[in-house]
Amino acid sequence: MVSAGAMSASGNLMDFLDEPFPDVGTYEDFHTIDWLREKSRDTDRHRKITSKSKESIWEFIKSLLDAWSGWVVMLLIGLLAGTLAGVIDLAVDWMTDLKEGVCLSAFWYSHEQCCWTSNETTFEDRDKCPLWQKWSELLLSQSEGASAYILNYLMYILWALLFAFLAVSLVRVFAPYACGSGIPEIKTILSGFIIRGYLGKWTLLIKTVTLVLVVSSGLSLGKEGPLVHVACCCGNFFSSLFSKYSKNEGKRREVLSAAAAAGVSVAFGAPIGGVLFSLEEVSYYFPLKTLWRSFFAALVAAFTLRSINPFGNSRLVLFYVEYHTPWYMAELFPFILLGVFGGLWGTLFTRCNIAWCRRRKTTRLGKYPVLEVIVVTAITAIIAYPNPYTRQSTSELISELFNDCGALESSQLCDYINDPNMTRPVDDIPDRPAGVGVYTAMWQLALALIFKIVITIFTFGMKIPSGLFIPSMAVGAMAGRMVGIGVEQLAYHHHDWIIFRNWCRPGADCVTPGLYAMVGAAACLGGVTRMTVSLVVIMFELTGGLEYIVPLMAAAVTSKWVADAFGKEGIYEAHIHLNGYPFLDVKDEFTHRTLATDVMRPRRGEPPLSVLTQDSMTVEDVETLIKETDYNGFPVVVSRDSERLIGFAQRRELILAIKNARQRQEGIVSNSIMYFTEEPPELPANSPHPLKLRRILNLSPFTVTDHTPMETVVDIFRKLGLRQCLVTRSGRLLGIITKKDVLRHMAQMANQDPESIMFN
Repeated sequence: MVSAGAMSASGNLMDFLDEPFPDVGTYEDFHTIDWLREKSRDTDRHRKITSKSKESIWEFIKSLLDAWSGWVVMLLIGLLAGTLAGVIDLAVDWMTDLKEGVCLSAFWYSHEQCCWTSNETTFEDRDKCPLWQKWSELLLSQSEGASAYILNYLMYILWALLFAFLAVSLVRVFAPYACGSGIPEIKTILSGFIIRGYLGKWTLLIKTVTLVLVVSSGLSLGKEGPLVHVACCCGNFFSSLFSKYSKNEGKRREVLSAAAAAGVSVAFGAPIGGVLFSLEEVSYYFPLKTLWRSFFAALVAAFTLRSINPFGNSRLVLFYVEYHTPWYMAELFPFILLGVFGGLWGTLFTRCNIAWCRRRKTTRLGKYPVLEVIVVTAITAIIAYPNPYTRQSTSELISELFNDCGALESSQLCDYINDPNMTRPVDDIPDRPAGVGVYTAMWQLALALIFKIVITIFTFGMKIPSGLFIPSMAVGAMAGRMVGIGVEQLAYHHHDWIIFRNWCRPGADCVTPGLYAMVGAAACLGGVTRMTVSLVVIMFELTGGLEYIVPLMAAAVTSKWVADAFGKEGIYEAHIHLNGYPFLDVKDEFTHRTLATDVMRPRRGEPPLSVLTQDSMTVEDVETLIKETDYNGFPVVVSRDSERLIGFAQRRELILAIKNARQRQEGIVSNSIMYFTEEPPELPANSPHPLKLRRILNLSPFTVTDHTPMETVVDIFRKLGLRQCLVTRSGRLLGIITKKDVLRHMAQMANQDPESIMFN
């Protein structure tokens, strides 16, 4: 027998793993990261940098650069996200107008930009100028009549189909991950799941281009959710340039949380709302340091967008409004009713959309994504064109619905019967009886509302970038504007009623219909996404309506209560479950009285747990075990008889360690003994060199006893972000519980299919 001392001469060979080797600590695709391990690795890295910084000036400068790298990444994310958002806004503006006509002086000008440059434009006909020609004027030299209308109608449909076809083709060929909203997947990635390529460079490029195409096509979708995905792609790209983030998946997710805040900041022009959205809606781990950095990234992104000024109004958003009338307590009742409507719409939309998406996944419909997009685009364009409220872009529609009717407004919604003797200031116009235009607008809005409700259900989830914020807000804004006009006319014609008598005298400006549209938009968005605090902040940043926080809060809370009464899941959580992502929601409650022993593997009748022993298995034994199983790791025990737990070894690191040892270390063969102890075992004199793998062993795996309540186990998995935990009794290994086991058990307890918890 050869003693440990006699083998010390070859110690430098056996201990080669004491130096890190390539790819150790990385994760395979569709696997969950180990948050505790990532945190520990970052602490070790930081400790090493701090100790080295005292050795020389150069090391001190390197430590300063490391400390500042986080802020540099945030600055770069903000600059790129803001620039991309500005470019998208400008391109959408031009391509949306391209469906209706073209600018003769410069074809890259939108309708508004074209008429800005014209000297012949008058205020009354500010939408008409000689330089801008509709397709009928260009091709038929006619602006009125049936043939002109039909040609414009056909051109509108053809452009919409062309844009949609280009978008779905680009997504299908170059970046399949560029489809959808992106928020359900980003929530899953931020919870620790790896989806390689989802935040890649191709996805960033294709999502940016196709987002312009689909929004311009007139489909019932928005760019806000996809902009969060675009910003996270920017975050992933810049974090890969700094080893601090590229080599640590936990730190990378801190950057992605901040990038999500920057995405909402440029989507809505709401930097503070963006930070709160990231905190409330998408982030899983959000330390205080990330809060500051998110704030900085959102600030830079908003500043960049403001510098580009895509809307030409020195604002960050298209629908900035200013109201001149305060709200009154009696109006809380219609605001709460709008909240109820928002909650009911959120429930209806979530259930119908999930049912349709499930049908798409389980039937032949899912095999024809291009055809589905073309059909939905054709139906949308054919129905949308005759109605002026569905023909215009959804952002312009919301802007018009939010607007207060001033003396200079030319919208149909402002076609009131004016008193010729009125001598009020321009911004204080009293309530007036509705004219023909308002009644026409009311039934057009009612038809547009029904159309939007139905078509959005079928549009969200197709194989194109599709956001949900803008369509939801449009539904709420239309319902709110109609309620607002109703209350306004009721107050005008019945100002002697007891509810109006105290605050609505004849000739006063009492009711602002635009405010009802704003409250309705917030209610519907809250009903679909179940956002509350961030929603209210986004809405008042979006509109500048600080005075109207209470109505917004009332509507947001009511819509959440009503929607939660029918089901706790918002649309993003529902899509996470539909796709089978392993997402452990912090908001879910687990109240069942089960124990760890009920959930752990192996169960009764199942084969025993696959384990490694600390010093008695050969390289060939381990390679065979890896080949025959697909587990992500193996517990290491003293021996098969004692089952006394030593630690846990990851599958990927075992494979890499053996591969590197065969390449770099002489004498390692299939019957070499592998050991995880400090000292090598005693072996016969003619034995091949043993292989020491102690460095890849996790000596402190998380363990629970078999009688630990599952309520505690679920809490541990949520708060520590575990991949797996081992079940022991008196130090003896009994089994293992993985994150998927926990999710399957929770699904089973909720009477759902436990096998749906897998990545599809």
